[in-house]
Amino acid sequence: MQFDKYYSPIDERQLMEACRRIKHVALDMDGTIYLGSQLFPWTKRFLKSLTDNGIGYSFLTNNPTRSLDDYVTKLHGLGIEATRDEVYTTAVATIDYLKTHYPQAKRLFVLGTPSMTAEFEAAGFEMCADSADDRPDVLVVAFDTTLVYPRLCRAAWWASQNVPYIATNPDRVCPTDQPVILVDCGSICACIEHATGRKPDIVIGKPNPDMLRGIMDRYGYRPEEIAMCGDRIYTDVAMARNAGALGVLVLSGETTLDTAMNSDPQPPITADTVETFGQLLLKSHGK
Repeated sequence: MQFDKYYSPIDERQLMEACRRIKHVALDMDGTIYLGSQLFPWTKRFLKSLTDNGIGYSFLTNNPTRSLDDYVTKLHGLGIEATRDEVYTTAVATIDYLKTHYPQAKRLFVLGTPSMTAEFEAAGFEMCADSADDRPDVLVVAFDTTLVYPRLCRAAWWASQNVPYIATNPDRVCPTDQPVILVDCGSICACIEHATGRKPDIVIGKPNPDMLRGIMDRYGYRPEEIAMCGDRIYTDVAMARNAGALGVLVLSGETTLDTAMNSDPQPPITADTVETFGQLLLKSHGK
């Protein structure tokens, strides 16, 4: 395989046809448009090229610990003038899922940060007390950096009582450059499963296609009109595949070129950066 800025197992004509259909790009954040606290030098050029050519974009993350306002503030600090409507977290995806699949649910028992639970309250949900007398309509388990043992035990109790049970994301750990393991939602759910024998009824977040379908429903696009661009094959590209969207792997984050070239199946597009993908979009439109 020859790699010169990008590679695709699709022939050029089909590739250009797939790119020409794209009306909206869903973007992973860390490793895709920035790394840690540093914006990639090409990110602003890429976003401007999308806007200039009538292609929309959203920012997606599996991390529900921050509110939409928190993420908007971070993006503003990096020089990206994002709005709340352009950010989609697993907390928001979970809220959308609840409203669609559990329209009568009002009271929740949530393992999540105060910032996350505030998002649920703003969406009209009420938080149950840590009491066996306050039965929730749904149990929601998330990446909770404020988790305390009694609340973990109460969540396990509600799981054992057949309360509908949703996890916000499947991640076992959250990446960090610090000498610590950040135990993420998937590991908290594994703890509950070991104690009760029960897994979540649904796990929202990449690679679950429901998260990307939330973007499609919000903007009214078909799967083939959406591109999911990120630095992980097993979450970003897998979600695109599961949703029927165009998966774009970028090599600016976690995945190496060797890993990408040896993956099976191959991502529809593997590019060095989002800017290269943007150039493919322009080329598909004859620009």
